Amino acid sequence: MNNFNAAWRLASWLAMAAACAIVVGCKDTSGAALPAPPPQVSVIAIKPAPVTVYDEYVAQTQAPSTIEIRAQVTGLLERQAFTDGGRVSKGDLLYVIDQRPFEAQLAQAKASLAQAEASLINAQQNLARNSRLIAQKAVSQQDYDSAVAQEHANEALVEAQEALVRSAELNLEFTTLRAPRDGVMSSSQVKPGAMITAQQTLLTTLYSSDPMWVNFTVSENRLLEVEKLLKHPSDERSNEATAFRVRLADGTDYPLPGKLDFIDATLDPKSGTLQVRASVPNPDRLLRPGLFVRVFVPVLENRAAIRVPQQAVQELQGLQSVFLVSVDNKIESRQITTSYRLGDDWVVESGVRPGDRIVVEGTGKVHSGMAVRPIPVATAAKVDKNTSLALSNK
Repeated sequence: MNNFNAAWRLASWLAMAAACAIVVGCKDTSGAALPAPPPQVSVIAIKPAPVTVYDEYVAQTQAPSTIEIRAQVTGLLERQAFTDGGRVSKGDLLYVIDQRPFEAQLAQAKASLAQAEASLINAQQNLARNSRLIAQKAVSQQDYDSAVAQEHANEALVEAQEALVRSAELNLEFTTLRAPRDGVMSSSQVKPGAMITAQQTLLTTLYSSDPMWVNFTVSENRLLEVEKLLKHPSDERSNEATAFRVRLADGTDYPLPGKLDFIDATLDPKSGTLQVRASVPNPDRLLRPGLFVRVFVPVLENRAAIRVPQQAVQELQGLQSVFLVSVDNKIESRQITTSYRLGDDWVVESGVRPGDRIVVEGTGKVHSGMAVRPIPVATAAKVDKNTSLALSNK
């Protein structure tokens, strides 16, 4: 029992000594408490970088050439020579209409032409005889004049029959319908055996596929921004950056950029917008007519933009500010002006300069004039211009 009491008193004494050591350690030799070390904050140094800012619009694709295929003659559809939805080249056979009635019409027209030509030969011979006889005064002037008129009438009849032959040949040619250009066929609206009416029956539609148009509307002030950027690029690299980019419905980016192709001449007074069209290469037919896509239009090209992480920006009553760390490691609040979002960053127009150190972590525990210990952090990776887009916040 005595040994137990002795051990207990020893443990109590050691605990009190440790506590006293802690208390004494927190004081200097005079017994006053030491000041707490400055808190750590994560900072980044501002570095300018090139930025292209895009506006996003809902758009719809359109084939530049949409051709309705209709027959120019009335007849019975005999054959369809293409596959629905298939690709065709200019001059490829599409349909064949029953040619037998038109072949008969052509044969009849040629026979009528031969008859007219025979009549013309007879009239010419008769006129030649009358010309010799009139010189000898063996025929009357009236008979001579009749021979002249008959010869002219037969010449006109031959010309008329020649025209009928050309018309019959054209009608026979129209019984074969061929692709007027390269493109993709829609489904056929009629099947072999159906009766086709000239100029009325819609057989199918041919759509061109490369390039593809992308139609959308922009406001007037945004359009002015686009035109300025396209008319005054800084260099070839800027030209590449200002190409129009398309994002598909599944969220993937279309790999080929487009170029401005058309701007409507008049402003819509109801919506205050203009119709705009971009032309996009489409060699693999990934884009089809009528697709809803998103088009990203370049509105700003800044070769030395300042970006600040969103988490470093405080917003209060419509004003934005950041905490800077001064050269003597003290906190300074700085109001900034931002215009566009780029991923998780703000593009800053004014308020900070290259080289400034911005607090990105620990903003909730600091205030102006406070001394801190800044810890540099790695800046975010650069945004790939082919996959990520800076979007306007206006």
